[in-house]
Amino acid sequence: MARPGPGIDAKRKRELAIEFIRQIRAMDRDKLHELILAQAGEELAQFFLAYATDLMKREPGRAAENASSLLLIGYLIRCFEEGLESRATAPNSPMLH
Repeated sequence: MARPGPGIDAKRKRELAIEFIRQIRAMDRDKLHELILAQAGEELAQFFLAYATDLMKREPGRAAENASSLLLIGYLIRCFEEGLESRATAPNSPMLH
């Protein structure tokens, strides 16, 4: 699944997020589980489940705020991973030769 580059404006990011959420909501549960395992792996999925469960139990009155934070944390983790990947591959970039 391609992510928007750093040049994508906020409106376009929102549009892409809405489209992705629509796809997720319509997706078969098993297919969604396969996607999660393929992209995140079992260990990270279990970590997020445990973290979310603990967070919701500690502050049930803030469930919506916490759910939003968890979504954004996942997004930021992915951005961080991609930043690490691009820094690791930059020296071998064909653009440098």
